[in-house]
Amino acid sequence: MSYLSAELQQCLREADDRRCAYCQTAETNTGHPMTVDHITPRSRGGLTIFDNLCFACRSCNQFKGQTITSTDPLTGKIVPLYHPRQQTWSKHFAWTESGILLMGLTEVGRATIIALKINNPVIVDARSRWVSVGWHPPGYD
Repeated sequence: MSYLSAELQQCLREADDRRCAYCQTAETNTGHPMTVDHITPRSRGGLTIFDNLCFACRSCNQFKGQTITSTDPLTGKIVPLYHPRQQTWSKHFAWTESGILLMGLTEVGRATIIALKINNPVIVDARSRWVSVGWHPPGYD
């Protein structure tokens, strides 16, 4: 993150609250610092500006890589991934009753969950441990 200006780093902290913009996992839950994700990757012409940056956990960032589209498993359509600066998280995602698994509410949400492997066993195990001690993810009601 040292390549970002202090002002841009502060804007990201305020916008994402040290949480992954995709899976909402907190930095304290992962045990690793958040990474900075270029929503549209630099290799695809994405700029290093606030509107194209977000915090992402290592898992989401690693699986996302240069991906900008994915297939919705329900409709089979190729759709763009969720864009944290242009879309509202709660319109595309919701937590299961347990607060452990993330569900896609839209084509974009479902495709993003699949592409970023948001419910992979490692992160689901981490969420399970945190839920067992009373932590619930943002957006969990």
